Amino acid sequence: MQLPREIIVGSGTLDLIGKLCRRLGYSDSALVVTGPHTIEIAGRRIIDLLEDDGLRVDHLIIPSKTPTPEDVIRAERKIRELRPQVVIGVGGGAKIDIAKLSSARQEVPFISVPTTASHDGMASPFASVKDGGRPYSMVTKPPACVISDIEIIASAPPRFIRSGCGDLLAKLTAVRDWEIARDDVGEYFGNYAANLARLSATIVMNEAKRIGSLEEEGVRDLVEALISAGIASGIAGSSRPCSGSEHLFSHALDVIAPGKGLHGEKCGIGAVMMAKLQGGDWEAIRKALEEVGAPTRAFDLGLSEDEVVKALLLAPRIRDRYTILNRVKLGAEEAYRLARETGVI
Repeated sequence: MQLPREIIVGSGTLDLIGKLCRRLGYSDSALVVTGPHTIEIAGRRIIDLLEDDGLRVDHLIIPSKTPTPEDVIRAERKIRELRPQVVIGVGGGAKIDIAKLSSARQEVPFISVPTTASHDGMASPFASVKDGGRPYSMVTKPPACVISDIEIIASAPPRFIRSGCGDLLAKLTAVRDWEIARDDVGEYFGNYAANLARLSATIVMNEAKRIGSLEEEGVRDLVEALISAGIASGIAGSSRPCSGSEHLFSHALDVIAPGKGLHGEKCGIGAVMMAKLQGGDWEAIRKALEEVGAPTRAFDLGLSEDEVVKALLLAPRIRDRYTILNRVKLGAEEAYRLARETGVI
């Protein structure tokens, strides 16, 4: 199991970055990987704080909204050139994933500083990269530390919070898919990691209204649940407890309808449909999404009926992962009926 050494969640925690780096032994140099928007939100402040503590700090701005192999190569080149003691990823999922993967390949420690709470990648040992329009999940290493400043995350557009809720509710169907793979094809199943992922989803089910109202305590619950979900993957040694058929549906939409919807939004909608296929309480998932203000219909994301059906049919071929979609084997008519009966279309 590979897990973060330290996790810091709270208001104003960004100010602890210098103290944290010294405690972890990073007192000489750092490379901040961020974006053109997130450098203004938190990146510049982190650079100033570290420089005030005597560190030599360089930064790399990645403009891409979706991580690509070229972005990772660019970051690796910068790491080889500068040889920092630590790489600090500052931003949403894309910048975190680029920093995570490039630092792991260059064997440099990584600190995760998320500016949104849109999915569980802030603490997981996996990174998602898109190559040729198709997303790939890659094994890396978990961050040495996660610093999550609730003030910054709560000030992001509410849509990111709702996306994070969708990604967490998707753990319910992901764990059930893992159980199905255990029963049907004898895949390893870890009870502890599965229960930790389920607990993360249950937090959203129980606190949906408070999270949806963007209360600070609700946002903190969401962030801690996302971190816990990422740790569940670290314990399992794979993304199994956090990624199942609903994620395959989301990735299929990335191919069929690129740019429509955030990852967690698509996973949430996917979880509604997959829960019905699995015989689970899909209506409870839909209700929780509605309470936090997350989308439950394809129309909400600008998706057509045809795109949803095509994504359902493509999903089981996106990657080699056994899920309910392998057991059921939907045809076009069944896929359409599933989306229609769950209110997705």
